[in-house]
Amino acid sequence: MRLKTAPTMNLHKTLATIFGMTMLSRITGFLRDFLIARAFGASSYTDAFFIAFRIPNLLRRLFAEGAFSQAFVPILAEYKNQKGDRATHQLVDHVATILMWALVATCVIGILAAPMIVYFIATGLKDDPVVFNASVVMTRIMFPYIGFMSLVALSGGILNTWREFRVPAFTPVLLNLSFIAASLVLAPHLSQPVYALAFAVLFGGVLQLLIQIPALVKIGMLPRLSLSPRIALEDQGVRRVLQKMVPATFAVSVAQVSLIINTNIATHLQKGSVSWLSYADRLMEFPTALLGVALGTILLPSLSKAHADGNDAEYSSLLDWGLRLTFLLALPSAVALATLSEPLTATLFHYGKFDAQAVMMTGRALIAYGVGLIGLILVKILAPGFYAKQDIRTPVKIAVGVLVATQLMNLIFVPWIALAGLALSIGLGACINAICLYIGLRHRKLYAPGPGWAKFGVQLVGALCLMGGVALLLASKFDWLGMQSHPLQRVGALLLVIVACAVTYFGALAAMGFDFHAFKRVAK
Repeated sequence: MRLKTAPTMNLHKTLATIFGMTMLSRITGFLRDFLIARAFGASSYTDAFFIAFRIPNLLRRLFAEGAFSQAFVPILAEYKNQKGDRATHQLVDHVATILMWALVATCVIGILAAPMIVYFIATGLKDDPVVFNASVVMTRIMFPYIGFMSLVALSGGILNTWREFRVPAFTPVLLNLSFIAASLVLAPHLSQPVYALAFAVLFGGVLQLLIQIPALVKIGMLPRLSLSPRIALEDQGVRRVLQKMVPATFAVSVAQVSLIINTNIATHLQKGSVSWLSYADRLMEFPTALLGVALGTILLPSLSKAHADGNDAEYSSLLDWGLRLTFLLALPSAVALATLSEPLTATLFHYGKFDAQAVMMTGRALIAYGVGLIGLILVKILAPGFYAKQDIRTPVKIAVGVLVATQLMNLIFVPWIALAGLALSIGLGACINAICLYIGLRHRKLYAPGPGWAKFGVQLVGALCLMGGVALLLASKFDWLGMQSHPLQRVGALLLVIVACAVTYFGALAAMGFDFHAFKRVAK
């Protein structure tokens, strides 16, 4: 008997649902970062934690959310739409079996080779043996996280293909809650309090996997794992996924190699640089997650279905909708990061051991990130246009060029503006990536812009100019660092500025006759 699936999906309502879950994740994430900043500040030990956390996090993005999802979801959608539930469930079982064994091997190797991995990632720590050893210990504690999160990515890919978006979107909240509990409860009882953050990562990974199980049972797609990978490897669908994963892994690894290089460079800069860059990255991830991740989550299964149905018009229309929504919401976010870097950083992190210098340095990196924010988000919208067509080689070629360009920009920007140069190179590299992906989609006739883009652009520019002016004017009226002892007043002032900017931006668009209802659409 075939499982029942909804014939259509309201993209506007679905996006709003994911927005809500992602917003909850970001709010708890900021609370987590606030507690970490207050308790640990930006020191050598926090650098050690962020370096240690980056290693399993990079592998998570590489194998789980990156290469695996890009290779697995389009093929899973094809099986679901064309081959029936029995073949689809068999594919899920076999893929899960191969993934499990690969992860066991990866985790064992990672734990044993932790000293070499840390040295490779952060050569600047070699001069401080105590901090280096701390990073090695935390790497070993956290390495199993990649195993749990890869299985979470498998579950999320299945649920998203069945258009069950809420549980996957909610799971990051559990990691944040684990951090919060560890910071408040566990850290005071450890001889080295920063180790509590490493245990939080491990426990958070377990929670994120467990919450997926009831949702998978509900749709009848809970994987059945096998102790023998041989049968799973003989599955033609599994082989197709693995074949797609090779170029996908290379595509994602190019971006992660760039991040590793930047982290290594940061360890040779002023102490605290890795932490400052990480805090700025957290602020930048707020709009990236709300827009890029949320839209990409919706678009990939929808585009995969349109491809499986041979509906080219729907395919192009989905991309057009995603691009317009990205420009509508990402550009004001970029302006806000650039104009409100000090208010945002001071309000969220300027407590306890996070001092004025940390605010200044984090703010500089945040401004640099803001320059390339639109590119960082557009990549998450444009890349699924290739992945849904099971074309992964094109993004690979583009990513290689972007890696070279990013590192060439580092040679120019880092000697000039130090830490901010690393963030600027990443942002501009993402913009280059987005432009090349866009040209590739147009060249292959996978996407044709709908009517009205010129008018749309003029309206956005006008509203953004007004919003930027209001942001700079209002922000200058407050002493953000001086309000450290009055956190509620500072939060209130920031909310006032943000609300004023939002009212100005959307009010200006409305005054210019902007059609907000055009963004409501249903995917078939």
